[in-house]
Amino acid sequence: MAELQTAIEQMADVGPAVSVFGSARIRPASPYYAKSTAITSALAKAGFAIISGGGPGIMEAASKGAFEAGGQSVGLNIKLPHESTHNAHQTHSLDFRHFSPRKSVFFMYSMAYVVLPGGFGTLDELFEALTLVQTRKLRPAPIILVGGEFWGGLIDWMREQLLPHGTIGPGDLDLMVIEDDPARVVERVIAFHGQHPIAALRPPQAQAATK
Repeated sequence: MAELQTAIEQMADVGPAVSVFGSARIRPASPYYAKSTAITSALAKAGFAIISGGGPGIMEAASKGAFEAGGQSVGLNIKLPHESTHNAHQTHSLDFRHFSPRKSVFFMYSMAYVVLPGGFGTLDELFEALTLVQTRKLRPAPIILVGGEFWGGLIDWMREQLLPHGTIGPGDLDLMVIEDDPARVVERVIAFHGQHPIAALRPPQAQAATK
């Protein structure tokens, strides 16, 4: 609770934000690193804050794109054995020891989610976003998967296994979209924000916690 309260206080001046998820193990030479930087640079120039995990890989690329574009770059840093330092491209640097409050901050402050290739942690964040939107614990939000080659097999599996078994509803796969073009990712976020500006308001739990 103390970590969450501190985060709410530090996030008070952050505007409409987009969370970017992806692996810490993606190298700068990867095309996905470049796509992450391009997406967050364009989003920052359009007035969106960028929230990332604060570590290396895709998280570093996301922070770098926003930071170098002169935007707000929020790093939700967590100390892990294989990620001993957080990246230097942050205007807001928050430190966590626990995953639970860290994830809460992602979902409290984001009006869209951009998901690049990643491992278990990225999958955890993706499926939590889907679950929260599906169950209406979050307002509707774009959930954009970047990389058709990477994500296509997972979507096919859900279509072939989850839908026939009835474990998800007929429209649940429509909660996310695959997009390879960084410009189209940015267009989708901007269009959604224009149609649903309420999704960018400070969340009720954050408002209550600061009173």
